[in-house]
Amino acid sequence: MTDAPIASTAHGRVRGATDEGIHVFKGIPYGATTIGAARFHAPAPPADWSGIRDALAYPPMAPQSIFTPGSLFASWTFDKELSEDCLALNVWTPGLRDRARRPVMVWFHGGDFSSLSGSRNVYDGVRLCRRGDVVVVTVNHRLNAFGYMYLAEAAPQLAAAANPGMLDLVAALRWVHDNIAEFGGDPDNVTIFGQSGGGGKVSTIMAMPDAAGLFHRAIVQSGSYARNAHLQAMSPDEGTRHARTLLAALEIQPGDAEKLATLPMDALVAGTAEVARGPDRAIWRPVADGKVLPRGPWWPDAPAVSAQVPLMIGTTATEMTMLIGASDPATFTLDEDGLHKRLAAWMKPEDADRLITTFRTDRPEASPSDLFFAIATAGSFRKGAWTQVGLKAAQNAAPVYLYELDWQTPVDGGKWHSPHSLDLALVFDNVGKSASMVGSGPDPQRVADWMSRAWLAFARTGNPATPELPWPAWQPDSRAAMVFDTESRVVNGFRDDERTLLASLASKGPFD
Repeated sequence: MTDAPIASTAHGRVRGATDEGIHVFKGIPYGATTIGAARFHAPAPPADWSGIRDALAYPPMAPQSIFTPGSLFASWTFDKELSEDCLALNVWTPGLRDRARRPVMVWFHGGDFSSLSGSRNVYDGVRLCRRGDVVVVTVNHRLNAFGYMYLAEAAPQLAAAANPGMLDLVAALRWVHDNIAEFGGDPDNVTIFGQSGGGGKVSTIMAMPDAAGLFHRAIVQSGSYARNAHLQAMSPDEGTRHARTLLAALEIQPGDAEKLATLPMDALVAGTAEVARGPDRAIWRPVADGKVLPRGPWWPDAPAVSAQVPLMIGTTATEMTMLIGASDPATFTLDEDGLHKRLAAWMKPEDADRLITTFRTDRPEASPSDLFFAIATAGSFRKGAWTQVGLKAAQNAAPVYLYELDWQTPVDGGKWHSPHSLDLALVFDNVGKSASMVGSGPDPQRVADWMSRAWLAFARTGNPATPELPWPAWQPDSRAAMVFDTESRVVNGFRDDERTLLASLASKGPFD
């Protein structure tokens, strides 16, 4: 280990490893353990350590229910170790203490606000570092009830901080600000980016005063879905209702809610899993408590606290082939009657007819299943992205950029089209680690080249345009969108007919 890279942090020295010339440090604590009395409270700084601490293994992921991923994810690693001592991050860097002031890219993982972790091979930062001379950071933080149960009313004695899972991310960004220069990064050029729930975390942290000044650019990937999920936080009343649902399942009276702090981790995980099912299920997402999250975060307008931060927002073309199709295979074989019946759950029959007609205009060869996935994706994801882009542009303070990933994976005969999470391998330039998602051959790497270069350009300058691929900011008059494919291109007014129609309908999507 004599040649292993060693870095000094504010709390002690760490020893990492080197992979293809990139220094890698895994499991560096940015916060103290949240076990016991620290449960549900704001994160505290980690304890200092003496000597040199090995930073060679990913940290445990936050407590959660373990699930078996589908076939699309077979190439990717999924953690199994759970611990409340999970406040740690991973760093990839081309250099140490070299004053290079590289752009820093901090990744917030998906899984809504309830599951998964930042310690998966698809998030490996080696190729981004090598391609763009940046520093990459991925973060683990508290999730589900451990990170988002609102207790101010049900158990005021446990409510020292609302949204502790979001405060964990603020603590991670503060660690980056204080330590990243040692890792060759620029604390004054930090981009936060995330996909799905990670995009929701990006949107939320943009409205948090505690995070102001700790990041300078932001990217929301497939994370603008459902206005009342990621653009509009829960109210205190909603948060309290979900907390009481869990308390009842655990047979704990609200007046005895302090028992939650001493409940074994496994029991709390099991209780959280139990109340995740059924029409009255408990949901764990940020609460607009008036302090930690004063409002919004993105409703009714964009957060003023991050008005000067450039933003990228986008989706994949058919998010729902994975999010609905993977668990409901019948959606891949719908006929016309089945298409209408599926849409009837979300809207009036006459509105469904108008949507089918409009969406079919641009997709004359589409099957009923293709139309179902296109409409469901637009209703639950692109509608939110269009809303968020418009709100950001209305501030007229920093540019906003819109994209859509239209490249279709050839996996399983192409049935998935452009599913939710397809962008992960492409943005991180980890096609070689992702055959089950992107297949093989030159096409996925070509799309990864387009996307990773754009993400790196945005992290460096706040503008994703590259010499090979110009990309103008979204404006209300042009409504430019980058369409990523093997031949990527900018289209003005992209999907305008669909956007206009959806905005006029009182419909909801499957995630509303």
